[in-house]
Amino acid sequence: GATVITNLLSAIPYLGEIMVLWLWGGFAVDNPTLTRFFTIHFLLPFLLSGLIIFHLIFLHETGSSNPLGTPIDNDKIPFYPYFLTKDLLGYFIFFVLFIILILY
Repeated sequence: GATVITNLLSAIPYLGEIMVLWLWGGFAVDNPTLTRFFTIHFLLPFLLSGLIIFHLIFLHETGSSNPLGTPIDNDKIPFYPYFLTKDLLGYFIFFVLFIILILY
């Protein structure tokens, strides 16, 4: 994991070496380096969750088939019940698998 992170950051032109030195705190693994490492790994799931919520709110506001929000025909049959049941089934399957993963 650390090698991959270091290689990805060091590949950034001009800033890569500075970012690697900031992330790992130089060449010694001491208290500030570990604190920074654990802080980043603690905040990463919250950052990803925020980005996912941001994506769902703003992209799926008009529907993924109409991302620009252009006017559509109003005489089309809405598929609201289909999408509701499909989404609820997807959430249910996800939570069942998640609970199985946690409990076993």
